[in-house]
Amino acid sequence: MTEDTTDESFLADFHHTTGYGATPAGGIDRQAGTKEHGDVRAWFRRRARELGMTVTIDGLGNQYATYRWFQGAPSVLTGSHLDSQPLGGRFDGTYGVVASLHAAARVNRDVRAHRITPHHNLTVVDWFNEEGARFAPSIMGSSGMAGIMDRDQLLAVTDVKGVTVREALESIDCLGSDPAPVVAAYAEIHIEQGRLLERDDTAIGAVTQSWYTQKLVVTVAGEQSHTGATVMADRHDALVAAAKIVVMTEDIVHDYDDESIVTSVGELHVEPNSPIVVPREVRFVIDLRARTVDDVLSARRTLLDGIARIAEERDIAIGTEDFDVRDIQRFPLAGVELTEKAAADVGVDVRRLETMAGHDSVAMNRIAPSVMMFIPSVGGVSHCEREFSTDDDMLRGLDVLTGVVTRLLDGALDDVAPGEPLHSAER
Repeated sequence: MTEDTTDESFLADFHHTTGYGATPAGGIDRQAGTKEHGDVRAWFRRRARELGMTVTIDGLGNQYATYRWFQGAPSVLTGSHLDSQPLGGRFDGTYGVVASLHAAARVNRDVRAHRITPHHNLTVVDWFNEEGARFAPSIMGSSGMAGIMDRDQLLAVTDVKGVTVREALESIDCLGSDPAPVVAAYAEIHIEQGRLLERDDTAIGAVTQSWYTQKLVVTVAGEQSHTGATVMADRHDALVAAAKIVVMTEDIVHDYDDESIVTSVGELHVEPNSPIVVPREVRFVIDLRARTVDDVLSARRTLLDGIARIAEERDIAIGTEDFDVRDIQRFPLAGVELTEKAAADVGVDVRRLETMAGHDSVAMNRIAPSVMMFIPSVGGVSHCEREFSTDDDMLRGLDVLTGVVTRLLDGALDDVAPGEPLHSAER
């Protein structure tokens, strides 16, 4: 058993993971269920065992590495994910997993030295398919574990080539049958993916709540025809109509307060995708996120009205479907204060902020009191190869996470109820 819990060993482990699925520009590409993802997950299992943990895998591919001090007792969970976006960054998710491994090892060292008397077991988790790049929706593994999504339905989800989640997990030897742990509390540390901490020169973000998010799947059904032989007046070009909707989606933010809502179209499929054929169908996903439910629902109504106008003007059929709707989750105030105390203990500053992005903690907060923490992202850049956080910021985050986990093992949130959605809006 190797219990090297120094700062240098953490940095060595983190930077080692960047070789799995490494891209020439310094990022990573290891989408869920690919060989590259399987390789880094196998490293997680080996490293956890070296640190003296017992590793199990559940029926959705979530990996758990546990220090089990009590038989049958619930666990404090801490972790994140090892999958990435296409040409993504090497910090997103991976930092939280490696930091959790080392925070757990540090805590175990203190338990064995009788400096800490835990009330729970401690489990590090590597969630499957947080990103949702290859298999939609995102936050899949934690949502399935938390009972928010049905396991069999998730296993049947396919990628664009028709490969199912079940088949992908089997291909990387990660479709397990072990039970998921009973969760006493959950802690996650992550890069901010924004620029508030950097802008304020602050080391740690204590996350208070998530934003309301929902997606619209849009299908534009036109008519396939020859790009050269069909006169313009006779065309029913699905891509032109789709392009108008994409521009409208970006422009809609101007109707709201600055930085209170974000929108994007990040996925688009064109059929038949031939250079000499007018597109017959375009399918794409609109992502709407805002601080308030009302802003998302207002933007959605405006978009639907605009889509109807474009359909009429272009004499084309356009269908929409709500998808992946996530209510605002408020993290327990006691957990926010726990982060602030842990930061004060190691002498780093902290500020409260909200998360615009989704994280596994948002799902886990439904079933257990959860703590979400951020470290700074240089330039606020994420989901791309130039995503970056400094070694010093990662080490400060590791210290704070260790303090939070120690307090959770001492029962700091045992009397705190799981979070509930702030709103359950009619759509």
